[in-house]
Amino acid sequence: MNENMDRGMSTLIIFIIAAAILSAAQSVVTTAIAGIMADFHIPSTTAQWIYSSFLLVLGVMIPLSAFFTRRFKVKTILIVSLALFLIGSILAYFAPNIEVLILARVIQACGSGILLPITQIVLFKVIPEEKWQVYMGLFGFIIGIAPALAPTAGGFIIDSVGWRSIFLIFAIMIAVLILVAAVVVKLEFETGHYPLDITSLILSVLACVGIMFGFSNVAQNGFDLVWVVLPIVIGTVSLVLFSKRQFGIETPLLDLRALKNKYFFFGTLFSAILYFTMCGLNVIMPLFAQSIANYDATTAGIILLPATLVMIVFNFIGPVMANKFGVRKVLLLSCLFSIVGYLVMMTYTRSTSVEYMVVTQIVRAIGAGLGLMPAVTWTIAVVSGDVEDATAINNTVRQIIGAIGSAIAVVLMAVFAGGNVGHNSISVSAFAQTSLVMSILAVIMAVIVVLYIKDEIHDLM
Repeated sequence: MNENMDRGMSTLIIFIIAAAILSAAQSVVTTAIAGIMADFHIPSTTAQWIYSSFLLVLGVMIPLSAFFTRRFKVKTILIVSLALFLIGSILAYFAPNIEVLILARVIQACGSGILLPITQIVLFKVIPEEKWQVYMGLFGFIIGIAPALAPTAGGFIIDSVGWRSIFLIFAIMIAVLILVAAVVVKLEFETGHYPLDITSLILSVLACVGIMFGFSNVAQNGFDLVWVVLPIVIGTVSLVLFSKRQFGIETPLLDLRALKNKYFFFGTLFSAILYFTMCGLNVIMPLFAQSIANYDATTAGIILLPATLVMIVFNFIGPVMANKFGVRKVLLLSCLFSIVGYLVMMTYTRSTSVEYMVVTQIVRAIGAGLGLMPAVTWTIAVVSGDVEDATAINNTVRQIIGAIGSAIAVVLMAVFAGGNVGHNSISVSAFAQTSLVMSILAVIMAVIVVLYIKDEIHDLM
């Protein structure tokens, strides 16, 4: 028993280290965009695809995580995902043009999309259920701190030795980790010949790419037929067909029966709404700071950095508190901080000081940090006998809703501002109205907690 536990913990540690490195790769390139634009002589609208393509592929890969864990051994999954990331990193380092660089990022994202959700599955299978909240808090802290600090570290590396060196460093770290994993990882879960339903796979890809791609283009293209409306329609229709098919075949790609459990459904809805507001805030707050308050990009980053770090810390504190006081109280506290945070944002003006914005963003960030990991862990625990599908469903929904949140928040601001966000009183009002929408969503989250989130999950199963 102790030997199995040791194997499980050593495997989990390798997975978490790998997940942290791969998570950092998602955001580290944001500081490289200017250099890539200059080297390849391309506009920002083209260069941003080195970031957007990564997010799109993550959304596509996550629904496959349940299939992978049923079909392949844990060690095989880990090595293959790291190998894909390594190949992508090497290709990015030598990329002669933007097309190859985007392809390299897609390959990297395939590795990340496989490994990140499966790390959670490994955690749920290795750690006893009564300790899930604490370990998910630690996981959330580690996974949160890496992408938060990555742009700063990336900026230092880029200024010192150029943007290509980022990918070389990733390649070296992952090559070493593959060697360590080949020796250390010995834990395996039961697998079998679980067939892959190709039709479900195609529908899943069309649904994720269509919805995320369409909503991601709303801010830039409005409701353009080709770039926005058509992808969203294709994605939505594919999602409906995918969902219907999962209930009608013997071996579904993703078993959606967990959604019939109302507690799992509303737990997933809670975390999705929270993620929607978080992603939306990450777009509208820099937009306010730069376009409305007339601060520079560096200052806009400084305004959000303390809040980001606080949120990461509370990613750990939240689950610890939930373990001690009960998840219901913690999620209600999360909603309270979120509501207050967004309502206070309605007081911002064109002359609001950096210090005031930093403090008020910290209030909002405490709410986000307190809520996300406890909600996700509680939701999976409700259907603990099916962590593979439950984790895949929860992660996929949040990924898609996050993409929608980023787009909708910008669109709302633009609509409220009459189509042009700038240094004027109308745009200030537009930001306040958008913040009010966010606070209303936080109230809806509180209602969900009151009606459907319970401390004693075993009575709900």
